[in-house]
Amino acid sequence: MANKSANHWPWWPLLPLYPYGQRKTSCRELLAGRLWALEQLQGIFYVVVPIRMLVLKLHEGLLLYAPVAPTIACLDLIHQLELEHGSVVTIVHPSSSGLEHKVGVPGMARAFPNAQLWVTAGQWSFPLQLPLSWLGFPSQRTRVLFEDGLPHSDQLDWLALGPVPLGPGPFLEACCFDRASGALLITDGLIAVSDHWPDLLDTNPMPMIFHSRENGSETIADTPEQRLKGWRRLVLFACYLRPAAVQQVFRLFPFRWQNNWEQDFHALSKSGALQVAPILEELVFARHRQLMADWLSECSRLPLQWVVPAHFDAPVAADPNTFKELLKSWLSKKTSTDEVDNRKLLKGFNKQLEKYRLVPLNH
Repeated sequence: MANKSANHWPWWPLLPLYPYGQRKTSCRELLAGRLWALEQLQGIFYVVVPIRMLVLKLHEGLLLYAPVAPTIACLDLIHQLELEHGSVVTIVHPSSSGLEHKVGVPGMARAFPNAQLWVTAGQWSFPLQLPLSWLGFPSQRTRVLFEDGLPHSDQLDWLALGPVPLGPGPFLEACCFDRASGALLITDGLIAVSDHWPDLLDTNPMPMIFHSRENGSETIADTPEQRLKGWRRLVLFACYLRPAAVQQVFRLFPFRWQNNWEQDFHALSKSGALQVAPILEELVFARHRQLMADWLSECSRLPLQWVVPAHFDAPVAADPNTFKELLKSWLSKKTSTDEVDNRKLLKGFNKQLEKYRLVPLNH
């Protein structure tokens, strides 16, 4: 009971994502003595993906990048890092449009009242546009990245991805390059997917097992093979919303899949290579591809060794050539046949947004 209480997140109704009020947190050291990931799970129904906050050690203390839900257990893990590496001095909310990254920020800021809070410009809320102070952001210690300066610029380089004008507000992501480790901290700009599912799913494998079944009457079997099968299908849903290989949707889950679904996963995964997430490419940068190209070009000039996204695999080994190849691929606009079929729903949704003028067109 105590463990459940420590993982309880009372503000989950603000953004009701699975696993709702129970947000278990794991801590992984990504780069020895320099960078840690505090990870939770989030999703809709049983389409569950990791979401991570990064804890970076600086000369002055710790920087929290992209806060997650500050449960008691999560805060305990941060306090353990503080004992060895210094107090939390800076909190960064690096996304203007990522509601899943925003919802935990006010609570995290309250938990560390001596920390400076930095946010990207163009913050917006839904369904009503409210001032940040009304959303729980402490007005006396909240500053805007790029407009009010940049934190720890003697140790960090900051890169802006965007802004991209959207209907309710802009997409803008502030990426952080840690010179000491060569790590580029990002939120949603890039992902890397592979057969490695988050460790948290091993403690609650039901989302993977659920998607591994072929029909609703199939006996639930928890085996490594079934977990892998379910994870791959779960990833296809998370990245495409409606994968092309889903042949039929039953009144009661699960789904019926065509035989080529594994081929679709491998085409998406690209053996774990970094890529622009399909949802981001089709719904955010469809009308503003040059902004992504400019960011990829800027990243290619950094002496980076790692890319650390907020979702899926992390850290991902990378170097300037990685971004040069990404830029080349982005400018070519080549999409495999498998991916074209899988992106039909995303492309159709994008056309509807344009049709009803819910997004501004790029002229």
